Amino acid sequence: MQKQESIENDRLHKHLVGACLPNITLPATNGMTVTLSKLLGAAIIFCYPMTSKPGVQPPTGWDKIPGARGCTLQNCSYKNNFSILSKLNVQIYGMSTQHIDYQREMAERLHLPFSILSDSNFEFCDTMKIPTFTVDDKRLMKRLTMVVENGFIEAVHFPISQSTSDPDWAISYLTSRI
Repeated sequence: MQKQESIENDRLHKHLVGACLPNITLPATNGMTVTLSKLLGAAIIFCYPMTSKPGVQPPTGWDKIPGARGCTLQNCSYKNNFSILSKLNVQIYGMSTQHIDYQREMAERLHLPFSILSDSNFEFCDTMKIPTFTVDDKRLMKRLTMVVENGFIEAVHFPISQSTSDPDWAISYLTSRI
């Protein structure tokens, strides 16, 4: 069973390695927009399903969906590792399909030192065939992280079982290139 799961996971992300980011412009929580194909230098784009507001119940069966829980923790882990990643000269972007106003509230509440991008129209998801799932009639991204260099995807971390360890993977990958 594990071998079949591994084959399925490879099918969901292997096509991304070496791909050029599309000429898609997404809104960011800092009030700007980011044109993905024009990213220069090194960047990390970590995709996640959704964050919740305090006091709001998650979707039905959320805790039973592999990889769903931990989006806020993942954002906080990147915030906690921001100084290390900054020394590696890498831009950091989170991304989900949530509306930009929802994401902006979360970014401000958590004091994130990086921007979150909104793919609420699924332009990036559909163009790049990012793995998604549906819960409570909401289509959401599966957790996936990309290291990008000058607009090309160099490496992909997927599946991500522990959201808080994702920045460690990114730091390890980036430092191995030096």
